[in-house]
Amino acid sequence: MVDSVYRTRSLGIGSEGLPDQYADGKAAKVWEFYIGQKTLRTKHYKQFLCSTLHDHNCQTVLDVAAGTGVDSILLLEEGFHVKSVDASDKMLKYALMERWRRRKEPAFDTWEIEEANWLTLPEDINKPPGTNGYDAVICLGNSFAHLPDFECNLSSQKLALANMAAMLKPGGVLLIDHRNYDYILDTGKAPAKNIYYNSKFITGIDTSSLFVNGEPNLVTLDYTMDLTDLISNAEEEGEESRECYNQTLLKKKKFDGPTVSRFRLSYYPHRLKPFSDLLVGAFDGKCKHSVVGDFKPIESFGGEEAPSFYIHCVQKLA
Repeated sequence: MVDSVYRTRSLGIGSEGLPDQYADGKAAKVWEFYIGQKTLRTKHYKQFLCSTLHDHNCQTVLDVAAGTGVDSILLLEEGFHVKSVDASDKMLKYALMERWRRRKEPAFDTWEIEEANWLTLPEDINKPPGTNGYDAVICLGNSFAHLPDFECNLSSQKLALANMAAMLKPGGVLLIDHRNYDYILDTGKAPAKNIYYNSKFITGIDTSSLFVNGEPNLVTLDYTMDLTDLISNAEEEGEESRECYNQTLLKKKKFDGPTVSRFRLSYYPHRLKPFSDLLVGAFDGKCKHSVVGDFKPIESFGGEEAPSFYIHCVQKLA
């Protein structure tokens, strides 16, 4: 219904099953540049993610929103056993390239990467052999909000979350996040600060909201990125700087695409309280749920200050 009046994604992107908003390759090509320098992105993020997993004695991790593999690679390098899945083959091909490039490292040689759909997750992949589930499931980077609510009843969201819960062993944890859609819907714009993406190449983000029968149903962000300086100065940058970006694009000072790139991503705008209730419901109430904002206690925000992301941790009790 939404697509008939409002274009949710660039032309050419498939709409069957779980919509792959990266299928035209636009966002996938510039994703490393969109994320920004990995060392900056992971300074606090890495500490939060790894400490949370260690606190819950996690070793096996299922990354259900692997994309190009950024989070999975971080965890592999920290000694976790990771299985990475995503619905977008256009994004996964970059993870597969990185696995091949680092295949001589034991952690990467055994890294499992598969295409999978949240709505059929238990049928698409197996649990670790000899276990009743993963120690942790992660769905980060505002990925879950990509799942639209075309039926206007959150049935797909409920099924997807229940499937993620089913992949966990008792005592396992689900780490899942979303943008601060309360702020976006109330102000009409995304918070200027972004804890995940520090890209200096983002020159503009236009925000649009769609309401159906008076209820928010879709938020669309139109990104503009200008890679002109990066491309023209690639040969002058040192090896350390080149390591932070897509080496394939920089090695021969060429970029397979326009220097100014535009792409659109659409999200279901989960407000904090309803989404917290969805999570608890996915575990039939048998869980411990906590949430932080930008890796800090929500209580630490005051006045006009608002977190850009909420990160939920749900521990399965039975």
